[in-house]
Amino acid sequence: MMAERFFSCNPTAVPPFDDAGIILLSGPACCGKTSLLFQFAINRAAESGRHVVFICSKGRLENSPPFLSQGVDPSLNVLQRVQIKYIEDDEGIRKYFAAFHLLDDFPAAVIVDDFTGFFSERSCQQRYGNTRASDLAMVHILALCQNAITHANVKLGTLGSCNLLLSDVHQGDNPRSLFIYKRWISSIYTIQGDGLGSYLLKNISTSQSGTKEARTAKYSIALQYLVLEEIKE
Repeated sequence: MMAERFFSCNPTAVPPFDDAGIILLSGPACCGKTSLLFQFAINRAAESGRHVVFICSKGRLENSPPFLSQGVDPSLNVLQRVQIKYIEDDEGIRKYFAAFHLLDDFPAAVIVDDFTGFFSERSCQQRYGNTRASDLAMVHILALCQNAITHANVKLGTLGSCNLLLSDVHQGDNPRSLFIYKRWISSIYTIQGDGLGSYLLKNISTSQSGTKEARTAKYSIALQYLVLEEIKE
């Protein structure tokens, strides 16, 4: 998958989406992750002609709504195919994916904003009773998610693909739970500030190769818009 998928661009300029696995977008707080996820949702809905499910906390979304890319019309019909689903904890994620195989129409993508934010240490400890309770809960949910997405792609066959995109907050260079994510996730994108008000988005997945995958996207949030400044090799 290419970094351009997180920004508004000419659909003919980007090859068809072919990543049917799980993707992670991780970066510091307040760096525009929700906006990047939302633009990804718009792009997937537009190119696939199918719906996309955007899972998030209602309170967090209302407090920090996503910014659209410059040039994206808020009245676009494609926005109607981005279905917002509010949940409040990891149990909500579990219930959704446990019943995923029963869906009549699989989405082109499922997006979970602030994935680790749904795992309360207190409730996880009550459930699992050990000091690594939230990590254990994450592993169980990721296994469930992977099974659900794999099932959907087998059912879809040549009709299209279904992928899962998660976001996470991290401080420092890499996601806190990188050791967990590497087991389940095919593509990991990280975001870092450049110290000048912009951000750098790049793929750190060791399994990826080639110049296109090595590209870094430089972007900023300006005047309530998501602005792609440049793509660097």
